Amino acid sequence: MAETGFLFCLDPLRPSRTDPEFAREAAAARRAGARIALIDHDALLGGDLERAVGGVRRESGPYRYRGWMIPSARYAELERVLADRGCTLRTSGADYRTAHELPGWYEVFEGLTPRSVWRPLSPGEPLPGAVVWAGLAQGLGSGPGIVKDYVKSRKHEWDEACFVPELTDRERLAAVIRRFVELQEDFLAGGVVVRAFEPFVPGGEARVWWVAGEPVRVTAHPDTPGQLPAPRLDAVGEAVRALGCGWVTTDLALREDGVWRVVEVGDGQVSGLPAGDDGEGLFSLLTGA
Repeated sequence: MAETGFLFCLDPLRPSRTDPEFAREAAAARRAGARIALIDHDALLGGDLERAVGGVRRESGPYRYRGWMIPSARYAELERVLADRGCTLRTSGADYRTAHELPGWYEVFEGLTPRSVWRPLSPGEPLPGAVVWAGLAQGLGSGPGIVKDYVKSRKHEWDEACFVPELTDRERLAAVIRRFVELQEDFLAGGVVVRAFEPFVPGGEARVWWVAGEPVRVTAHPDTPGQLPAPRLDAVGEAVRALGCGWVTTDLALREDGVWRVVEVGDGQVSGLPAGDDGEGLFSLLTGA
């Protein structure tokens, strides 16, 4: 099997170079002996697929993507246009969606992560009223909750667009959802998710990197780079292997009752490393995986 190369995002201001956010990682991948090609992330999001992959040589072998998040539908288009050029992605479009969006991974992790419900919603679609959102959240019972989309929350706008003090307060729930959707604008991913709130102890989250079902690295979460908890991974590993995706991340936090919980699952291609970490060991492993 051919060794795997990496597709990094190009710098929009200097298209012959890697996006500065990923330049250190690209250098680490090169040191690991990986082939590197650049794609135009802006062109991909805009639907100009041929321009997006214009820097990828035809028949140049299998790749993993490493860069900014891509909506699942666009990722599937990237997979298709690369196939037309005789190239493949190690992570299929189906596997990307499974790991990247909460509805794809939730069932496998259901006992390990806060209870969640969701409703599809496209950017610009008319927003349902409070009764609809109250009905959606009814299965979570009473108590606090949080609002997010299939991929991300707006935790930095905690009070206005994330946290709901009481899920049975349908007007407050609807107001938080409305503000969340307003702020997400065209970046709303998949739909609206409502999750039961669980209190975690201070100390940050651990991001665990899994390749072929095995934990290969544990890093700090990019939002808390100075904090690195040491989570237990037995049950999480079973769930990751059941998910069946080749390169994923899990973010874990310690609940106040002493139980480790999965806060988020992500596709490893678009999961961030903490500042200053170039992922060298990770790229060495993935290049030959």
